[in-house]
Amino acid sequence: MLNALTVSTIVVVGVMVGVEFSVAFVMNPIFNGLPEDSGQLGRAHGGRMLGAVMPFWYIGSLVLSAAWAIAGWDRPGAALVVVAAVLLIVSVLMSILLLVPINNRGKKWTPENRPEDWKEQMNRWDRFHYLRVAVIIAAFALLAAALVGN
Repeated sequence: MLNALTVSTIVVVGVMVGVEFSVAFVMNPIFNGLPEDSGQLGRAHGGRMLGAVMPFWYIGSLVLSAAWAIAGWDRPGAALVVVAAVLLIVSVLMSILLLVPINNRGKKWTPENRPEDWKEQMNRWDRFHYLRVAVIIAAFALLAAALVGN
């Protein structure tokens, strides 16, 4: 049972990290390079699509990590799982406090209704997102290290 939980946690967190890494370093640079209003429209659509999925993914990753920490409390690597879970809590808090408010505005924007400072708001979102990606990569690395330590 614990083996299935650890592998499931690694897969779910790993795929989440891959998606968020891709958003930061592949998709948003592509959107930023598109002509005219295409990039802003692409980011708005991405915000709607991923904004609907990511809350479940982040919370699910945290729940799986917490379950692993509890179930494997007496196993080697448990401290790494606990630290990873704390980092996932940090990523959820960052999302709620920093990224979601900007995303909630941006996903409704069109070329006709976007504010004058929309690029600055997107740049702020990007900076917070880079930091969040670093946090979840660290959590993923700790989970992987804990799995190797079992």
